[in-house]
Amino acid sequence: MTQSVTPLPVGAAETLKAVTTATITTILLKKGLRNVWMRGARPLGDAERLVGRAFTLRFVPAREDLATPASWSSPTSTRAAIEDMPEGVIAVVDAMGITDAGIFGDILCSRMKKRGVVALVTDGALRDAEGVHKSRLPVWCQGIAAPPSVAGLTFVGWQEPVGCGGVAVFPNDVIVADRDGAVVIPAALLDEVLELAPEQERMEAWIMDEVARGVPLPGLYPMNEETKARYAADKAAT
Repeated sequence: MTQSVTPLPVGAAETLKAVTTATITTILLKKGLRNVWMRGARPLGDAERLVGRAFTLRFVPAREDLATPASWSSPTSTRAAIEDMPEGVIAVVDAMGITDAGIFGDILCSRMKKRGVVALVTDGALRDAEGVHKSRLPVWCQGIAAPPSVAGLTFVGWQEPVGCGGVAVFPNDVIVADRDGAVVIPAALLDEVLELAPEQERMEAWIMDEVARGVPLPGLYPMNEETKARYAADKAAT
């Protein structure tokens, strides 16, 4: 069940922390990927931009013989999965968008924080809102629900492909999460995103400066050839 987690390349997290999820979706759109933003995964409280490899967990609908409090002691449990999480990952939990049962509460979130997990992203809900906040584990989710996970879900495994918020996420994909939500960068495209993203951010910052100067949008965004030449000249001069 366990798949090893590949460390991020040196400097990758720092580079991506300077790039918005909006920019990443644009870059991936140009690569032909339209479905990379996880629906329903909203920051619970304030959110700084965070980056990490995906560590996936999967729930299916509750079945009465399996979704019981006794299952929390099973070898296939959320507790066992958390003890398998290495430092630096972002836990991505497929809860099928079910929001009337909380997948994790304060104790599990506190343990994840203790293990060095960067954040939790899910299309489901959490419980124990006050305790989760005190755990200081950054969370992206659909909201809060008092009932435990077994009230609506059965946990079935970890480190396998999942669908979170309608997006396919594989172990070792890269997750970037900020105030706009959570985006997946396929592992095979990470190097290209790392190469393209800083230039995209620089170009858009230049465009924002032009907007502030009163330059009209036609020909500026997107750039026509004249604007591209001005941008190149300004870039070369800095």
